[in-house]
Amino acid sequence: MKKLLLTTAFTFLLPFSATYAQDNQMTPYAEMPAGNYSLDKTHASLTWKVSHMGLSNYTARFTDFDADLIFNPEDPTKSTLKVSVNPLSIKTDYPNAEKKDFDKELSTGTDWLNGNEYGQISFKSKSMTMNDDQTGTVTGDLTFLGVTKRVTLDVTFNGAFKQKPFAGIPALGFSATTSIKRSEWGLDTYVPAIGDNVDIIIETEFNKDMDS
Repeated sequence: MKKLLLTTAFTFLLPFSATYAQDNQMTPYAEMPAGNYSLDKTHASLTWKVSHMGLSNYTARFTDFDADLIFNPEDPTKSTLKVSVNPLSIKTDYPNAEKKDFDKELSTGTDWLNGNEYGQISFKSKSMTMNDDQTGTVTGDLTFLGVTKRVTLDVTFNGAFKQKPFAGIPALGFSATTSIKRSEWGLDTYVPAIGDNVDIIIETEFNKDMDS
């Protein structure tokens, strides 16, 4: 019975998938409209990981962040990006939160992100490069704990729609990664038992502001 249900579902979805692929071809970036694009928070994630005693890469995320992209399709390297992150929005999935609120400890602790004093982490782009039509870099100023330093993101352009399916508006999608040494921002608690290098993984979709 289970096999029959799976086969029936697959048979039903197959023509829908084919129609979707045919009717919703992605748009080359050069054909996208210029202007302001806002982060689609329903399709975005900001994850980070750090070595824990060399045994594992401890992984957590921020759940409250925003970004604005001013996109120039004629020359994407002239685009600009601004990002803001709420340090109080850490989620670690640490168990037994009623006994130990580890998220709160990391986000508000003065030895950690000290989010009550430094209420925002920000990134502002200063330059962009393109390696090819799908990859490039975004270099900008990363500010947290009152310290600002230059950081470079390795960016992959995933694709674009002039009319995003189901939404009908222009949209762009990107993935990005970078690695920073947290001690350079003054966050050296438990280094090296807890690693100095922090890997950051970003997934984003941007929807065009239709009044721009």
